[in-house]
Amino acid sequence: MLKALKNALSPYKLGGAGGGSDFDPKGKSEAEIMRFCQSFMDELHKYLGPDQDLPAEDLGVGPREMGYLFGQYKRLTGHFQGSFTGPKIFWSGYSLRTEATGYGLVFFARLILAEMNKELKGLRCIVSGAGKLAMHVLEKLLSCGAIPITISDSKGYLLDEDGFDYVKISLLRDIKVQQRSLRDYVKSNPRAKYFEDAKPWSEQCDIAFPCASQNEIDQPDAIALVNSGCRLLIEGSNMPCTSQAIDILRKSKVLVAPAKAASAGGVAVGELELSNECNLMQWSAEDFEAKLQDMMKQTYERSLKTASEYGYLKDNPEALVHGGNICAFLNLAHAMIDQGCV
Repeated sequence: MLKALKNALSPYKLGGAGGGSDFDPKGKSEAEIMRFCQSFMDELHKYLGPDQDLPAEDLGVGPREMGYLFGQYKRLTGHFQGSFTGPKIFWSGYSLRTEATGYGLVFFARLILAEMNKELKGLRCIVSGAGKLAMHVLEKLLSCGAIPITISDSKGYLLDEDGFDYVKISLLRDIKVQQRSLRDYVKSNPRAKYFEDAKPWSEQCDIAFPCASQNEIDQPDAIALVNSGCRLLIEGSNMPCTSQAIDILRKSKVLVAPAKAASAGGVAVGELELSNECNLMQWSAEDFEAKLQDMMKQTYERSLKTASEYGYLKDNPEALVHGGNICAFLNLAHAMIDQGCV
């Protein structure tokens, strides 16, 4: 249901659903991963197509897996078309597709700050996770002049008080590709610290970007965030805060940007890939970012407008949460009423 609501809030209003498997790629060979993806597509391909559904990258599914899935889909159907979000530019799709969600999060934060007459430049940001979403958030924060200071994995979190730069991000990518621990980062950057069995939410910050997993912020974490000076939380992962955490953040007037709105960049760009009116292959990186910023602005303004119509002023910390939920629900409800029970 969350996927459907997120898609309903985007400018293009397609449907959505979530799914997956219990296959754990850790410790598996390249050949084993390829064979699993091919077997998975053997069952899934009948539900896919340019006029049906399209699969997208998510947790544990990156360009490699999408390539294997697309190749098997092409073999089974005899069709070569870019209805898979995330493929590499030399055979389908657009090269910045995988960056869209992370970049969109930062653009969404920038829209909120603009309403406060503030900018990202110089703000301390804490980020959780170490996957492609978190890395793309780090990249775009840097380009906006912010100071990202943390990243995390399942064993703990890494703190660099000096802030990450592009060289350091390159090192982090190498560490992740080689499946090493983030603690190895400290060997090259001795001023940094790695904290075992801990989360980054107690570090002093202006903005938090949870990009790791569902329910990663519980009540004690929310209290730590408030005490750390955080005034804005941009949800990257789906439902990263427990209901108890949300209560704490609301009472402390921490503004929360819900994932269904803030992380809609990837959804919107995926929908663009299905549009016959645009050809992503002809877009420059600058054109792509401009279009993404426009899509995020539409989502932001739509959420605020709906919130205002239902009595939540834009200076209310919950305005985006309620506005996004109501707007997405109404879009789905109106479609169901208009189209009947199908």
